[in-house]
Amino acid sequence: MRGLDYKWIEALDVIVQFGSFERAAEQLCISQSAVSQRIKQLEKFLAQPALVREQPPKPTPVGKQLLGLYRRVRLLESELVPELMNDASFKPLQLSLATNADSLATWLLPALTQLLQRERVALNLVVDDEGRTLEKLRSGEVAGAISLESQSIPGCDADYLGRVDYLCVASPEFSQHYFPNGVNRESLLRAPTVAFDYHDDMNDRFIHQHFNLPKGSVLKHTVRSSEAFVKLALTGVAYCLIPKLQIEEELATGLLVDITPGFFLSHRIYWHHWQLETGILKSISDAIINHSRAILPS
Repeated sequence: MRGLDYKWIEALDVIVQFGSFERAAEQLCISQSAVSQRIKQLEKFLAQPALVREQPPKPTPVGKQLLGLYRRVRLLESELVPELMNDASFKPLQLSLATNADSLATWLLPALTQLLQRERVALNLVVDDEGRTLEKLRSGEVAGAISLESQSIPGCDADYLGRVDYLCVASPEFSQHYFPNGVNRESLLRAPTVAFDYHDDMNDRFIHQHFNLPKGSVLKHTVRSSEAFVKLALTGVAYCLIPKLQIEEELATGLLVDITPGFFLSHRIYWHHWQLETGILKSISDAIINHSRAILPS
């Protein structure tokens, strides 16, 4: 029985990346009809669709599984071939990892610094909400993902990294203006806060849990940057939930104050990565796991 032809999956991958059969044909230097024929052969082999033919085309669930397989094979090949050929000048390993913005702003880059200094790795960090990064690994877009999910997906391991504690903080001036009598339901309804994006419900969950305020009841700015959270808090624009690890100096010097002492929100985070890793992939997983466990509380 004939197995999968990786040219079929290559065509699927390029169509999804570039958004059309025409642009895929240009990238592959073949005719558009040849691209269509490869997809038809793939779907005949599978006896089901691999591509949703809309604009832009999207992979079906089976198509996503195939793309995950194909991208893993390409990554492993790009790591193995230079070793087999003993070719130090071979092009750098292209490696994508999915992370949440708070990990990127605090501990992730220090975890990878030494490895990036000694290895020929072209790193692509895909930043998304920690509740959605795992989908990037499932689709094969990345080789590893930092996630809140403890359950691993097939073919992968999930290693516990540690706990991230979020404190509710503001500048002393902001706190005095909006919370002269302390933080309560009435003062929270007047005070502006910050969200990362429209998926970010951390502040909503926090004030609902501790102050019984419903979702969407407070004024909220949206900024897609962890560093911007700190700047907005420091300049007295808003109060924010920020990882304690990110603002230890500001808390120690009094530039920021914990406005809800005793109340905080914690996330337990995990590193999801392929099983049976070797070479640079294993080195990256080891660096992430070892550094995070040394930095983050358990």
